[in-house]
Amino acid sequence: MSSARVDYIAPWWTYWLHQFPHVNLRFQPLDHTFKPQDENYQQSLIFLGCVAAAGLGVNLLCLAIYLSCLCCCRKDEEEEESKKSNSCCVTWAAVAAGLICCVAVGVGFYGNSETNDGVYQLTYSLYNANHTLAGVDSLVTGTVGGMQSGLNEHLSRLGEIFAARGDFVQTLQFMQQMSDNIIKQLLGLPDWEKAKVDLAAIADQTAYVEYYRWLTYLLILILDLVICLAACLGLAKQSRWLLTTMMVCGVLTLILSWASLGADVATAVGTSDFCVAPDKFLMNQTKDVISSDIVHYYLYCSQTLPNPFQQSLTVFQRSLTTMQIQIQGLLQFAVPLFPTAERDLLSIQHLLNNSEASLHQLTALLDCRGLNKDYLDALIGVCYDGVEGLLYLCLFSLLAACAFSVMLCAIPRAWRQIANRDRDYDDIEDGDPFNPQSRRMTSHHSHQANMHSFCSYSSSMGSQTSLHPPTQAVTNAPLSEYMNQSALFGGNPRYENVPLIGRGSPPPSYSPTMRATYLSMTEDQIRHFGEDFRA
Repeated sequence: MSSARVDYIAPWWTYWLHQFPHVNLRFQPLDHTFKPQDENYQQSLIFLGCVAAAGLGVNLLCLAIYLSCLCCCRKDEEEEESKKSNSCCVTWAAVAAGLICCVAVGVGFYGNSETNDGVYQLTYSLYNANHTLAGVDSLVTGTVGGMQSGLNEHLSRLGEIFAARGDFVQTLQFMQQMSDNIIKQLLGLPDWEKAKVDLAAIADQTAYVEYYRWLTYLLILILDLVICLAACLGLAKQSRWLLTTMMVCGVLTLILSWASLGADVATAVGTSDFCVAPDKFLMNQTKDVISSDIVHYYLYCSQTLPNPFQQSLTVFQRSLTTMQIQIQGLLQFAVPLFPTAERDLLSIQHLLNNSEASLHQLTALLDCRGLNKDYLDALIGVCYDGVEGLLYLCLFSLLAACAFSVMLCAIPRAWRQIANRDRDYDDIEDGDPFNPQSRRMTSHHSHQANMHSFCSYSSSMGSQTSLHPPTQAVTNAPLSEYMNQSALFGGNPRYENVPLIGRGSPPPSYSPTMRATYLSMTEDQIRHFGEDFRA
């Protein structure tokens, strides 16, 4: 099998992040070696978070200066071109903020998923390695226990049975030496128990932290999207309370974006420091637990490297083979003389067969290919998917900060436009016929008055002997009177030369009784009634 250095090559972005300055809080440059237990190294990662905090301060300062200039430097809002320019500026700013926010959320979802996949691959590999080490420990413990208790017990009883035969007793003593030799070789293997516990603890803690990290970012992404859509809705509806709420939420989200950027950058740089030289870190961590030859064997897993367990496994195999040969001889020559010894000899043979099966399993588990594959999978998951996902999350934080900065610049301008519009409506006189509020009120009152007069007149038309209403010859009716009269049939004033009543068709707002009354009118009555609405 090729070496791990050929199979694993750190991606370029880890080298780029590895070159980031490492400075402690006293502004002293540090080595870029991954040392998570070192206090100065921890301070260098905290320093990167402080840089993001400084970026947040600059961002808030720029927004404060912009808002101060917007409040102090008042422009002449009465010019129509200025109003159109400001409205267009607010519209394009809202569109830009919405697009950037949508792109940021998309990038954030991808980065969050990539990071979660990388961490999942890491924990999966750690659990697999822990299972392998637990299997080795179980086989060694079971074999040593069987040799120390079961085999010694059977040899003791056989020694009592073969007490009269010195050659048989000598064979039993030779088997005892072989058993002690096997136990010695097995106990010479590394103590995997401590390493196994560490891997399990690391995997559990990593999975726990990753779950809440993934959930937190999912909520942040949803929150950013909701705030962006609500702000756009507030700009479209020109709702003051919604814009005010979204402005406060925008400031909080801006702070959250910069905070997440600092955390992501620090995590990405620290992880990249590990990914550039993972072998060196692991050998330093395990030097007090496992010999460097064994760690080197598993990290590189090359055919040119000797197997550090080969000698122990060979002695184990030869000792088992020798003991099995001795048991076969005793079954053949001693059982006819000592029939009571057959049961113990068969038990020893069964124990040796189980030990041989454990030997084959142990040989397979101690082979470097299994643990080396888990090691490579963990590196690829962390250094490729994990760090790549963190970079996308950093990009999401930057885009979100830009989007909400643009939004915080657009909302005050929209607020001013809403205030100017309301002030312009307040400056219009109530009697102005072109005031929308005045026209609505006038139309409402005239509609009630004309509807009452028309109903009164139409009710008088029920009798053929009713008197005609007096003719009103109005040649030049005022505009406001015409609008009030035309509101009888439409609700909204319309500038027309011929009123609806003069067209010979009733308006759609007639009730069935009014329509029947209208159709029963004579031509003179219709012509006479139309005099009231003729412009």
